[in-house]
Amino acid sequence: MIRFVGGFPKRELEPVFLRGPSRRSFSALDRTLCGRNPIRFSLARSRTPVSGTGLPGLGRNLQLKVRVFYHDKCFDGASSAALFSRFYRERIRNDVEFEFTGLLHRAGALFDERQFDGDENAIVDFKYSSSPKITWWFDHHESAFLSPEDAAHFEQDQGNRKFYDPDFKSCTSFIAMVAEQRFGFDATSVADLVHWTDIIDGAMYPDAQTAVEMKAPAMKLTMVIESAPDSNFVPQLIPLLATKSLGEILEEPFVAPLLPPLLKRHELSIGILKERAECKDATIFFDVTDQDLEGYNKFVPYYLHPESIYSVGLSKSSFRVKVSVGSNPWAPTEPTVNLAKVCERWGGGGHARVGAISFDYVFFLRILRTSTRCLNSLYLSVRSYTYSTIAFANVCRSSASFLEMSISSG
Repeated sequence: MIRFVGGFPKRELEPVFLRGPSRRSFSALDRTLCGRNPIRFSLARSRTPVSGTGLPGLGRNLQLKVRVFYHDKCFDGASSAALFSRFYRERIRNDVEFEFTGLLHRAGALFDERQFDGDENAIVDFKYSSSPKITWWFDHHESAFLSPEDAAHFEQDQGNRKFYDPDFKSCTSFIAMVAEQRFGFDATSVADLVHWTDIIDGAMYPDAQTAVEMKAPAMKLTMVIESAPDSNFVPQLIPLLATKSLGEILEEPFVAPLLPPLLKRHELSIGILKERAECKDATIFFDVTDQDLEGYNKFVPYYLHPESIYSVGLSKSSFRVKVSVGSNPWAPTEPTVNLAKVCERWGGGGHARVGAISFDYVFFLRILRTSTRCLNSLYLSVRSYTYSTIAFANVCRSSASFLEMSISSG
């Protein structure tokens, strides 16, 4: 028997185990979460769908609008939205209309509360919002809270609809576990989706070559999602993730034509990163801000430099410049630096092994300064000195390429 901790009554519960690829029990979660806010469970698991939500003004015959916010341009984010919507329809209420809205990490405010216009609003695989309009939240990022006040707000929430555990490889597998153990959802039909989100988001490939070859349908679909041509693409894809196999989705008319040019671009990106990436003191640095490489395969640098432990890369998209910080899943030496904490120093975040910081274009000097500091933090973790000549060379090269890009774009 187990006992919940962290501000809740200590009531005895019978352990319940999850079927499928992510086998975890209440007791394992209780040990994992001891000392921080526990996953919120009530004593009884619901075994029948709820036909009414108890929301004011909503009767049994009215269709409920649920807006689901998800981490955009992310396979785990889209899959989390798909699994949540299927779970909600099967176990909470079936007379419901879903609307999907992508969220991206960017400089400035992450949320526009005017978008929280659903009868229920859910956020999956993205940072916490203390807005009273948010009724569901699932996340597994270590940097889940924008402020201590947000973390305190979560700690005090008693709604039993907000869940957090940074030890899960993917948010999709986390939702599957909570939905099954707490609400009686049968996750068997989405087991393959859960399996692949753990592999992709948790970087659980056997080696760098497998991660770069992109042979599996899930990996190809990840490339398509990360390079989504417009804001309507992923919302159109999400319902299919909950009902079709990944191979079948790749054959959809609105998906299939996108794959060949993306695979060609992937091959070209390997050549570009081979030219740009330098490895010093087990830390890779590369700058591709002058290239259209949004959604590049983040494992290519480790494929090119298997001796590396960490990487710092500069890239750009239509709305931001990003400092990506990562660790080699197949490093010869175990990474020891918590990259989420490194990125949090400059307004970013992520996981212990991968993170990022987003900037507006106007903060050019701040971008260069931040990338240099990230480099030095990682250099120091491998070799103890305060500054590296390669960091200075990289900053000079970054400055030149970024300035050239800025001038050419007007």
